[in-house]
Amino acid sequence: MNAVYLLGIITNRGMREKFIQFFKLHNIHITLTVLGEGTASSAVLDYLGIEATGKTLYFSFVTWDTWKLLKKELYSQVKIDIPGRGIAFLIPLSSVGGKKTLQYLFVGQELSIKEESTLQNTEYELLITIANAGYIETIMDAARSANAPGGTVIHAKGTGVEHAKRFLGISLAEEKEMIFIVVRTQQKNTIMRAIMEHAGPQSPAGGITFSLPVTSTAGLRMLEEDL
Repeated sequence: MNAVYLLGIITNRGMREKFIQFFKLHNIHITLTVLGEGTASSAVLDYLGIEATGKTLYFSFVTWDTWKLLKKELYSQVKIDIPGRGIAFLIPLSSVGGKKTLQYLFVGQELSIKEESTLQNTEYELLITIANAGYIETIMDAARSANAPGGTVIHAKGTGVEHAKRFLGISLAEEKEMIFIVVRTQQKNTIMRAIMEHAGPQSPAGGITFSLPVTSTAGLRMLEEDL
């Protein structure tokens, strides 16, 4: 797979409506919203002339060509270069669980699908599963059946519910769970298949799974001891 990314944008919560409209304008149907808090010191905030506020983290899925357009318009439309307005970053995807999921995440964007990411030789990968709320144990049981280690869960709110009905023929809830599991690269495909079989898009969990390359780790003692 080539030229597909997870886009992250961190901004103040008051910018929510502006970003929702921004995504719609650019035909990005699938976004995940996570609430957080900023950590800048009062001295930094005073210097920038802004107040401490709650933050929102948006995740969406873009191709490189889409990002080139978005990057320009993040400056011209959103004014992301204004201090305190926000930041955007890209993380390359190394794999996506199933062709239909890939098409669902990137609908409306031109895809260039080749081999897996140029970072495919990393020793570990981060598996992320996005599913309807209430199915954490279903997903973790499936992952553990393929010898996955434990995971970490955060709660999010998703968009693209109507899009999922049209494209996948299923109903997805807005309330989402994001499950993060760091795994050895050689285990990745087996674990992804297990999750897709037991908690994939056609199941009540409505799970979609993808992976990100991990270039270095620390503290993964249980994994490292078996090497």
